[in-house]
Amino acid sequence: MMNPDEVICSCLDITKGMIQEAVNNGAKTLEDVQAVNDVGTVCGACIEDVEKLIAELTSK
Repeated sequence: MMNPDEVICSCLDITKGMIQEAVNNGAKTLEDVQAVNDVGTVCGACIEDVEKLIAELTSK
């Protein structure tokens, strides 16, 4: 089970729950999620993890 409080983007302090919320509200791609919360736009180290999480959330 996913921990919604787990920080996935430490640069901007964005949690898995915040990404899940973006997906629940219609975001389907990294670019969609970035339009909501800018995840992965500072150093980019989390982008692979964010893309995996988006894939998991959108495959349900």
